Amino acid sequence: MKAVRAAAVLLFIFASAAAFAQTDAQKALDKLKSLAGTWEGKNTEGELVEDTYRLTAGGTAVMGENKMGSEDMLSLFYVDGDRLLMTHFCPSGNQPRMRATTIAPDLKTISFDFLDATNLPNPRAGHMQRATYLFSDADHYTEEWTWRQDAKDTTYQFEMQRKKWPERPSQHDNGSS
Repeated sequence: MKAVRAAAVLLFIFASAAAFAQTDAQKALDKLKSLAGTWEGKNTEGELVEDTYRLTAGGTAVMGENKMGSEDMLSLFYVDGDRLLMTHFCPSGNQPRMRATTIAPDLKTISFDFLDATNLPNPRAGHMQRATYLFSDADHYTEEWTWRQDAKDTTYQFEMQRKKWPERPSQHDNGSS
């Protein structure tokens, strides 16, 4: 009888631990949440890029806004069951939805691949096909975006660093030393 009771307790402990374990998708979303704030960098052509990330929908999604020259794009990251998804709102007028296909165990790489899209007239029309986020440290990451048109891929890379805001003097700092 003691063996049955012990087995039941162990089964309960393992089941409870499994219920509270985070999925890889949730861990990756938490990594993307760490991007909250403003980032600046350059693309491979040397053009300035600014990304701003914020949590939305009660912390269940991350919204990233990308500004590069006159173009403005938006990406929304969220968990659907055990999948991490991204919907990318593109200046080309379509909205590719991508699924995380690579989530590195150390969370230093998260890659998304095309799943489907709204407002995409046909598969040969220009759209974002893939996006990869490579995390170096808390203040640096790289984005690699793959644009597909007429079955030809072009990859764009952005080296980003967290924007440092100037420190404000304290209320008690009168400027003298």
